[in-house]
Amino acid sequence: MNTKPSRTKSETSKWPRKIRLGRVTVSIYRRNTPTGTPGFLVANYAAGKRRFDSYPTETAAMEAANLLARRMSERDVLAASMTNDDAAAYSAAIQSLKPHGVSLTTAADTLAKCLESVRDLPNLLAAVKFYVARHKSVTRKRVSEVVAELLAVKEGRQSSPRYQQDLRIRLGRFADAFCKDCCDVTTPEIQSWLDSLKLSTQSYMNYRRVVNLLFEFAVARGYAADNPSATTEAIKVTGGGMEIYTPGEIRKLLAAAPPEFLPCLAIGAFAGLRSAELERLDWIDIHLAERFIVIGAKQAKTASRRVVPISDSLAAWLASYSQCTGLVWKGAHDEFYEAQQATAAAAGVKWKQNALRHSYASYRFALTNDAGRVAGECGNSAAVVHKHYRELVKLTDAEKWFAVMPEKAATNVVTLAATPM
Repeated sequence: MNTKPSRTKSETSKWPRKIRLGRVTVSIYRRNTPTGTPGFLVANYAAGKRRFDSYPTETAAMEAANLLARRMSERDVLAASMTNDDAAAYSAAIQSLKPHGVSLTTAADTLAKCLESVRDLPNLLAAVKFYVARHKSVTRKRVSEVVAELLAVKEGRQSSPRYQQDLRIRLGRFADAFCKDCCDVTTPEIQSWLDSLKLSTQSYMNYRRVVNLLFEFAVARGYAADNPSATTEAIKVTGGGMEIYTPGEIRKLLAAAPPEFLPCLAIGAFAGLRSAELERLDWIDIHLAERFIVIGAKQAKTASRRVVPISDSLAAWLASYSQCTGLVWKGAHDEFYEAQQATAAAAGVKWKQNALRHSYASYRFALTNDAGRVAGECGNSAAVVHKHYRELVKLTDAEKWFAVMPEKAATNVVTLAATPM
């Protein structure tokens, strides 16, 4: 087959000129532009419909026409040599494109140009999905407005005051930093903000968690197309060493505790309640005569009811409070924290974060050797008990811990005024 385009003598001297290659013919037209200079147009049928490609010189137009003729001729040769499978694939491709009103040639040309930018089909598909996600129809709302709406929902659902306060503080800080519409916040912006806070690993993850909650809320209500915080860096919290108190240290803390804080300290040490659970605990939940404490679903972190036994030591420390009613801790959250620090300072003992609960779980596991039982009392899993508290203390130390008793009955405590239930 002759692959060199041919022109007749007459075709070289008249317009339009024609380039022929096999069954393909490409026409070149000469036109005067509005400025009076000649322009040259190549009729291009490669996409199935005629279009005119413009060129400034005859030479450029001829080169383009030759190249177009060669490409179209090669396409004809390929079509003629198609197998049945090739024809079936071609037909399937035509049918797939038909609902979109796009020809196979146009689709192939567009795909080729896209692949020049993104290199492969998986990347191209990911780019399309990203574009679609970022261009969904959303209701524009400022970050501060979405934060306010989220807080209102949490309040309406009766989330714990402490949880609401945590959200208010962290998300309030986020809203102050992002004075824009929620849908315009990007992953790099959130990552940069988190990094700028210079937080500990645990605090970083706490902030990341509440920001993720905010954008999940925004996506669900149509204020954002996607959740940009989901792909921010997640840092593994190792937890470090588990700190506990010795029997001697807890004796000093109990001796130094003010009357209004002593029940919380004793319950934390000898029943393992969390600080948040202590702040929500009511005297009606403490059954001294029956020797158990009920942690209701609304009080527990895991929203699951559990029952914790009252040991002899705890019963002794709570005996002088048996007539009290209302909340065990009657102060505010910040005052609870201040009471912890003041008691530790008065006792000359360092206050260790979550050490009351860790101490109880460690000594209780050593005493019972029953991970399931301790897990049920603490409101976590047997796997957690095994991982964090197994062989952390000796049995003799556990016996000493639960033998810590008041030296003199009612000398360091007073009966608090009853509060109406």
